[in-house]
Amino acid sequence: MSPRTLTETAARLGLARLLGGYLDKREIFESRRQEVFAHDRDEELWIDYVADIGDGFDATYSIAHLMAQPDLEVGGRRLPRGSVLVMGGDEVYPAANWREYEHRMKGPYEAANPETEVSLYAIPGNHDWFDGLTAFGRQFIEGRRWGGYRTAQTRSYFALRLPHRWWLYAVDAQFDAHLDRPQLEYFKRAAGELQAGDQVILCVPQPSWVWTEDNPRSYDRIDHFIRDVVAEHEAEVPLILTGDRHHYAHYAQIGGSRHLVTAGGGGAYLSPTHNLPDELTAPRKTVSEPDAVQRRYRLTGTYPSRARSLRYAFGIFGRLPWLNKGFTVLMSAIMLIATVSILEGPGTFAAAAVVLLAAGVGFAHPGQGTRTLKHYVLGLAHGAAQVGLAWAGARVLRETPWEDFWPYVAYLPVAGLVGTWLVGLYLVVANRFGVNANELFAGLSIIDQKCFLRIRVARDGVTVFPIGLDRSGREWTADPDGASSDSWIKPVEPLSPRLIEEGFRVPDPGPGHDAVPRQRPFRRLVAQAEEWFNRSG
Repeated sequence: MSPRTLTETAARLGLARLLGGYLDKREIFESRRQEVFAHDRDEELWIDYVADIGDGFDATYSIAHLMAQPDLEVGGRRLPRGSVLVMGGDEVYPAANWREYEHRMKGPYEAANPETEVSLYAIPGNHDWFDGLTAFGRQFIEGRRWGGYRTAQTRSYFALRLPHRWWLYAVDAQFDAHLDRPQLEYFKRAAGELQAGDQVILCVPQPSWVWTEDNPRSYDRIDHFIRDVVAEHEAEVPLILTGDRHHYAHYAQIGGSRHLVTAGGGGAYLSPTHNLPDELTAPRKTVSEPDAVQRRYRLTGTYPSRARSLRYAFGIFGRLPWLNKGFTVLMSAIMLIATVSILEGPGTFAAAAVVLLAAGVGFAHPGQGTRTLKHYVLGLAHGAAQVGLAWAGARVLRETPWEDFWPYVAYLPVAGLVGTWLVGLYLVVANRFGVNANELFAGLSIIDQKCFLRIRVARDGVTVFPIGLDRSGREWTADPDGASSDSWIKPVEPLSPRLIEEGFRVPDPGPGHDAVPRQRPFRRLVAQAEEWFNRSG
């Protein structure tokens, strides 16, 4: 919610979206040869999965430190450190460049694991794309090694061969827009090694399944990939992992074996869970995907809990002005301009009202999907409330006995604080309707309730252990006398990880599901042509 950060990030996002379609780094990476990476030598393999890191030090390093320990005691079990670390996107906040990677991601992870060898793989999220993957490429695809982490990938996506006919495919969807031709060709070559009955863990940059209610086509890219790349070889995808939303959410298929897991708790500010749907459908049948087999999923676990997430929301009134002082200054300036406009007369009053109403509607953006009536109603109500606040301020200033500028000086901080509280009230109300949830929790800047996944691949299948950290470390001390493999920095108070929910096995022994039919290209072509003609008409 910092005006300066928002402005800089918006500019980077606009340029990345504009130029990404004309200069796609993934097509440049095509010249770099990349095979499937083999991690199938041992009978058992442990993998750590983390996403949305590289924000504040305390939260980022807390998770990095936990993953770097030889093992963790959670839920009465001792879970060994993963020999493979998969970063699922958004490795740095708020915008990618070499300096931010150095200080926010590489530095903390190297300090946490200075020596023990771990194979590191990463896919980019939307924040990694803000500089067109330039810094991401230098960090992850040039064979660099920092601390014990060793990179080997030469593209922004990869495939891993795991023990017992398990595989891990991690895709780069560039702002969730599309998969480029070289990437599809790479995965189709990799899928040539699949046999009937093989199991694939799919890593994607965003939880598109959550948005199918507002945007039915949001899941199409994932479903298309599964149909045309994996299902063609009669292989299964029982587990899909993602980050992007900074919480843990686990959806299990109703009457089937697929699990959809969001685990974006690697260090960025917390995202809410109380507005997640209890059930969802992904994919949905659409004009462009008429052969999609609709699957229903039920929410089985969240972190933080819904009750705690809702309680956090009401902390906005104290945290927004305290943690985002620049935003309060911005609201002071807006309120002063609006109040003076009202004092000047009806013409300027009307102009100020129109601007504030338009700003309220613009702020109430849908995030995913299109604007609906609720966005306009909430935005207009917020804008009208700000107009009312400016009008009340003008009435107060008219009644002051002083005619110099001192009343305006006194008015500035009061109007800024009340205007900020009014924004906070709007965010709490709008969040109940699923609007501006990200802005609400960005303003809260909560560094606790972090998480990552520890995954065991063995003969009896894959077991996912979601590990949560209720409170991130706040105080740290150097450890110059530790062993060469020990973390350079340790928490003053021990960190207390725990299992978010019992480890779940995939594929579970429950009921199976029908095989995914391969989508017929001719039917898809006809459907897309019909959609185009309908839009043209």
